[in-house]
Amino acid sequence: MTILTIILIIIGFLFALTALAGCIVSPVPGPSFSLVALVILSYAKNWEPFSPEFLIAVAILTIFLEVLNYVIPLIGAKKYDASKQGMWGSVIGMIGGVFIFPPWGIFVGAFAGALIGELIAGKERDSALRVGWGIFLGNMAGIGLKLSFSGIALFLYVTNMF
Repeated sequence: MTILTIILIIIGFLFALTALAGCIVSPVPGPSFSLVALVILSYAKNWEPFSPEFLIAVAILTIFLEVLNYVIPLIGAKKYDASKQGMWGSVIGMIGGVFIFPPWGIFVGAFAGALIGELIAGKERDSALRVGWGIFLGNMAGIGLKLSFSGIALFLYVTNMF
């Protein structure tokens, strides 16, 4: 094994580890980092561990998960009868929360934004809290899916590293 191969394997491993953190810390795209890690490992080992078809399938799944990560909280909001103001409040709160209180600000911001949006829309406090809860559950479901994906990718990386 050459020095370059070892360096690439270490870089790929760092991407795989960062992917796990990225599933929770929103600005870092966890599944995308997992994909990069698998591609780096495949390149370092002359495309031996993972076939191009497998990597393409992982890339498609990565794109699907990244899109789903934004859709699931909206599904949660709709399930709990969110208004447009609540949905927009959630999005604005999520974006603001990332910068104000990372990484947990995304959850607190989404919840608070939905709550404020629902109150502006004229909903009762309990109804507004329910919508915030739905968005929180949607965020947790998205994180769970991304963590599962990145955990499996890390397992595949480690088992094929040497």
